[in-house]
Amino acid sequence: AWADGARRLKVRANAETPHDARQARRFGAEGIGLCRTEHMFFEGDRIVSMRKMILAENAEGRRKALEELLPLQRKDFIEIFQALKGRPATIRFLDPPLHEFVPHDEAGQKEMAEAMGVTPQRIAELVNALHEFNPMLGHRGCRLGIYYPEITAMQARAVIEAAYAVKGSKAEIMIPLVGNVKEFTHQKQIVLAVFQQVKAEKKGKTPPHIKIGTMIEVPR
Repeated sequence: AWADGARRLKVRANAETPHDARQARRFGAEGIGLCRTEHMFFEGDRIVSMRKMILAENAEGRRKALEELLPLQRKDFIEIFQALKGRPATIRFLDPPLHEFVPHDEAGQKEMAEAMGVTPQRIAELVNALHEFNPMLGHRGCRLGIYYPEITAMQARAVIEAAYAVKGSKAEIMIPLVGNVKEFTHQKQIVLAVFQQVKAEKKGKTPPHIKIGTMIEVPR
């Protein structure tokens, strides 16, 4: 309260769950400054769906995994927007170093092999293929979305549909690890295309307030 009387800055919190968003509000945060969407998938069955997406060997396999992830993300975003009561949330699209999400132990690889209907040896090969010497400049962040545009499209739909569901929502979509304006433009066009699709599906409803941007952070 003392700080509020003098400050000119607005203070936001990092939050990836509805519980954290509610807690942040209780502590006086004026929104979410960073919602790291990959952190939404570390628990329970979600990690299995996430791994299916990462280890899928074709677009069809990725699409099936994304269909499992879409309702989970949408539900989380709805609850986060409800907790914020009209305050803004900066939502960073997937920025996982992929090797952090896949199982490196034999038991975990066996479990994924059963879930995906392939051999544990094939899972081990896919996991080894994901290793990178410098993940910050590698196949993650916006490069993941450029290589697999269906991932960006799924996340855009989850955010936009959730924003439609909660009146007064203010979503700020962050395209991660952008090092070149072409990367940003490519990803932004996907988000805008999905926004147009959802608008057509929700015709008659007032579109939500959504910003699209990035954070200047990449070493190069």
